[in-house]
Amino acid sequence: MNRGNMDNRTQDILSGAVLPLLLRMASPNALAFFIQACVSMTEIWYIAQLGTISLAAIALMFPGLMLMQMLAAGSIGGAVSSAVARAIGSHDMARAERLIWHAIILALAGGAFFFTAYWLFGIELLTWLGARGPVLTEATAYGNVLFTGCVLIWLAQILSSVFRGMGNMRFPSMLMAFGAMIHVLTAGALILGWFGFSKMGISGAAIASIFTSGVNTVILLIMLSAGKVSVPLRLARFQIQWLLIKDILRVGALASLSPVFSVLTISLINGLISALGPSAVAGYGIVARLEFLLIPMVFGLGAAMTALVGMNTGAGNLIRAERIGWVGGGCAAFLTGIVGLCLAFYPGMWINIFTADPAVYETGAAYLRIVGPVFLFQGLGLSLYFAAQGAGRVFWPVTATFVRFGIAGIIAVIGVKWLGFGLNHIYACIAAGMAAYGLITAGSLWLGAWRPRKVSAGRAG
Repeated sequence: MNRGNMDNRTQDILSGAVLPLLLRMASPNALAFFIQACVSMTEIWYIAQLGTISLAAIALMFPGLMLMQMLAAGSIGGAVSSAVARAIGSHDMARAERLIWHAIILALAGGAFFFTAYWLFGIELLTWLGARGPVLTEATAYGNVLFTGCVLIWLAQILSSVFRGMGNMRFPSMLMAFGAMIHVLTAGALILGWFGFSKMGISGAAIASIFTSGVNTVILLIMLSAGKVSVPLRLARFQIQWLLIKDILRVGALASLSPVFSVLTISLINGLISALGPSAVAGYGIVARLEFLLIPMVFGLGAAMTALVGMNTGAGNLIRAERIGWVGGGCAAFLTGIVGLCLAFYPGMWINIFTADPAVYETGAAYLRIVGPVFLFQGLGLSLYFAAQGAGRVFWPVTATFVRFGIAGIIAVIGVKWLGFGLNHIYACIAAGMAAYGLITAGSLWLGAWRPRKVSAGRAG
């Protein structure tokens, strides 16, 4: 991309009509993440062919995978997008180029952290969550592969975030769609033994994830170093500056608490439900995966909101940044709300894809009837979390996640362990926590959380 194209794109971001601009930038992301959601559904369908034990094992491991992806793509990745976007918005291209190297350093550090944490504490954590016997064996086989090669997942997600920070949503989305095709074929071959490969079970899913991320990482590095991009990866810009690390982590470190608490909530609930047997764990695992699939669904809008809000914040266009937050948040709430209501009335649309086991079905259907109607709050809160990253103001979205953890996690534990409540109590706590999350995040924006004490009306876009 030449400088003229970059200036046109930046000018559009700073002054174009909000809804058409947001939809245009979000569309490639939304399509790519829809494809990614289909890949995730396909993978769980493959695993369902292996039986209930394999479904239970992947249900216990899935929060760990999602935590890593949410940190790499959402929290740290979103902070990278925000930092690059703000640098471009303030016309400091040299800073934007240096930020790429610091993003790569953080990706390597993130991969090393998850590798070390898994090998030190993984089996103990799975045991604490209730994994025993064959379930524990399959879960650890998956984790051994996934976390050994997880640095490639980090690199692929962080480098994609660099492109999104430039306002380039199309290329990482096209790459994600390409990687999805590779993943579907590789996962089928390795999980189920297609094309003459050995049938490896759920560890094949982990190999497919690492392989796909490796291919994407190589392509992203080539495009950044040799392609026509507005912010290239150049060796001459490699110089470690702790101020730039701090700029990313100022947003990313605090934002990382949000997925940590989200996954902690899921893990606590997994632990409570594991006492009801593998069928209950498998049923909850199917619908919990759906909740996590709302994240990539919203991420299509959220990634665009991070870049849009970040550039406008860098340019001092704060009122416009807020307007982008409200428009994007409304779109995300509408989208996730429709999905939730449809599945609340027709839970078989989702659950029957993966299982015909009546016990598994009933556990999942109860969740969708109770929690589905409040999915809109998850979409609202999550989209505004991404937008807040662009503004560099994530305190209230993280606080909202902590409140959600208290309601959906702690209160659920108290009700089950000390008051003798059952599965519907757990699901009611999840629904209440989700509603609180969306309302607190939206309320903070309404009360001016992104604004300094005085904002001139002349700064509006």
